[in-house]
Amino acid sequence: MQSQKKHPRVFSFEFFPPKTPEGREKLRATWKQLGQLKPKFFSCTYGAGGSTREGTLETVLEIRTAGFEAAPHLSCVASSRADLKAQLEKYRSHGIRHIVALRGDLPSGLASTGELRYANELVTLIRETAGDWFRIEVACYPEYHPQTRSAADEIRNFKRKVEAGANAAITQYFYNAEAYFRFVDECEAAGIAIPIVPGIMPIGNFAQLARFSDACGAEIPRWLRFRLESYRDDTASIRAYGLDVVTRLCDDLLRAGAPGLHFYTLNQAGLTTTIWQRLGLQAGS
Repeated sequence: MQSQKKHPRVFSFEFFPPKTPEGREKLRATWKQLGQLKPKFFSCTYGAGGSTREGTLETVLEIRTAGFEAAPHLSCVASSRADLKAQLEKYRSHGIRHIVALRGDLPSGLASTGELRYANELVTLIRETAGDWFRIEVACYPEYHPQTRSAADEIRNFKRKVEAGANAAITQYFYNAEAYFRFVDECEAAGIAIPIVPGIMPIGNFAQLARFSDACGAEIPRWLRFRLESYRDDTASIRAYGLDVVTRLCDDLLRAGAPGLHFYTLNQAGLTTTIWQRLGLQAGS
């Protein structure tokens, strides 16, 4: 963890593009509330195969008009090089200088992965197309990507993204701090020195969390799963216990030198704001 302590702490919040007018109103209220905490940036996800590309850009531009930094996600799966270059040029034309570069998931029903298969190829394309115009965040997986064959493969795949030109990384969410610490130590041993910011998923709905975790390979530890299952439909107890668990996790990470936190907000402000306040963080930390 030593090299991570050298990086300034960065706090950020992630959204997904809303699909309805009601969703847009709700998200607007959310980012305005979270904006009071003065994060370093907001990010907005990009649907499989670019399915939400216009909503992603629209959300990012609206947030930027309020004076905040906002980073669109860009995934390469099921896209051509020409499509990706056009999207990068569009982002650049709007003055966007920050991007989250991901492989992405193949849309259901599509057999072709597109011209680029891996995120390191997307990072290379971004650098070839736009030089140093964009600050590039990439993903990494302390508990390993579902398709990773070995621990060594995970580190090698991550290092390829770093060597291609990534500036920083955001992890998949986790609830076991030791997984993060071990992963960071392995990265440092492999010569990876960029900031590795923990991704944080507040707990508000156990059924939803279990579904997400099954899909992305994030582990819900047995002790946590059993306790959350015991509350059944008692939403208040799930939220209260989840707040305790996630706040303690964040506190442990920051005390050990993690270079910030990236909150997967699910377009809601309440749980993230409460965790922030419990941690005693100041606006603009």
